[in-house]
Amino acid sequence: MTDSIQPDLKAGVPLEHVADGAMLSGQIDGEDALLLRQGNAFYAIGAQCTHYHAALADGLICGHSLHCPMHHSQFDIRSGSALCAPALDDLPTWRVEQVDGRVFARERIVAAPRSRKNAPLDDVVIIGGGGAGLAAADRLRREGYEGRLTMLSADVDPPYDRPNLSKDFLAGTAQADWMPLKPGDWYSEQRIDLRLNTRVEAIDVAARQLRVADGPACVFGALLLATGADPVQFVVPGAAMGQVLSLRNFADSRAIVARAASARSALVIGASFIGLEVAASLRGRGLEVHVVAPDAVPMQRVLGPELGTFVRDLHTSHGVIFHLGTTVTRVDRERASLADGTVIEADLIVAGVGVQPSVVLAEQAGLAVDRGVSVDAYLQTSAPGIFAAGDIARWPDPHSGERIRVEHWALAQRQGQVAALNMLGRRQPFDISPFFWSQHYDVTIQYVGHAERWNAIEMDGSLSARDCSVRYSQGDHVLAVATIGRDLASLRAERELENALAPGQP
Repeated sequence: MTDSIQPDLKAGVPLEHVADGAMLSGQIDGEDALLLRQGNAFYAIGAQCTHYHAALADGLICGHSLHCPMHHSQFDIRSGSALCAPALDDLPTWRVEQVDGRVFARERIVAAPRSRKNAPLDDVVIIGGGGAGLAAADRLRREGYEGRLTMLSADVDPPYDRPNLSKDFLAGTAQADWMPLKPGDWYSEQRIDLRLNTRVEAIDVAARQLRVADGPACVFGALLLATGADPVQFVVPGAAMGQVLSLRNFADSRAIVARAASARSALVIGASFIGLEVAASLRGRGLEVHVVAPDAVPMQRVLGPELGTFVRDLHTSHGVIFHLGTTVTRVDRERASLADGTVIEADLIVAGVGVQPSVVLAEQAGLAVDRGVSVDAYLQTSAPGIFAAGDIARWPDPHSGERIRVEHWALAQRQGQVAALNMLGRRQPFDISPFFWSQHYDVTIQYVGHAERWNAIEMDGSLSARDCSVRYSQGDHVLAVATIGRDLASLRAERELENALAPGQP
């Protein structure tokens, strides 16, 4: 529906124009809005997601929550409240009335001040300045926590939109000032003591305090470990110091952009999601791009052979040159030698060969560690009052029936939000199904669930038409669903996965 024919919701619409469970796009005082109906109740909310401004009319209503089709954020249709990351800001809402068979959206509702609540703790400290840490801090304040709140971040930049490090910012379609997740004054307004470029050296569990490099000890009543993961450092014989770049933080992305400005050709080592997103972004900047990886099919372990082949062919169609089934053995200035004898000329080299969870602090503190920091269903570690979220957390997933650790941005944020609730004594289990998206040129892959292994892949639709769903199953149990061009189907699959427990789960 175009703006020119959208109804004026303030002037009213006939009640029968909005079916039960449906949404009607319109405008209120020139602002895009949605009118939603549930039985005899009507709600008016903003029409765009507060994360990337996706059209919520294309989303999914589940009970009182509206799910965004782009990145699966969730909002309460009654209050506009942002319920689930990556959206952290609420939607606008308007008062609705029914008069003589018509529905009217009236004045905009001003959010009431947050109520202060007594919390069973003080001095909450978050180690980490990524998505999980910020989402936890935001949720603590939203839930009325009024105590001291400190974020200790080793990063030099305030929390930013990490997925765009390899996507829009690297491609040159997003400016640097678009990257922060919150404006600078938000932290002072929320009374969050954000300390950048700050490294925690040790956790004293018994004394409930942290040893901070070049600073006084920091006491805590509750602690969230959100230290993320570190890139695997790929050592190439012959490469000069700093010649092989990696991408994990904003500074890394800026360094690649700076190097790309004068480069003509690039070598990407590794055909991971990050590696191929980097390849796509550098192609967007006009560089010749070579990708070297040992696998015969990119991302086959995650996506399966057919979808992995599609991704490879998509990149090939955009000019990426693949060297698969081989590795880089040596770099001499701008010449990279491969194990199969190929020599590549490249004046920019980026390695994307995976990450390792940053668990050193947890290990030294004596917390239980198993290929990540072990947490229970409430994201609490083996030490009471100490929680973990994001790339480091390995938790009991009720959907797969296994203990898993997942390196997804949206999942890290959602774990931060649930950990915050449990710091406040809510006892809310983390039972959210993992979700991520990956952008390759004009194709977005959405993936819900988690499948480390499967014995059946079922495809519906057409990869060539960029309109399909791919289901990964173990026996009769669907573990994950990948979609292209089917955002609503991805949302529905997410709901189905979250409603289905693995065999043997209570």
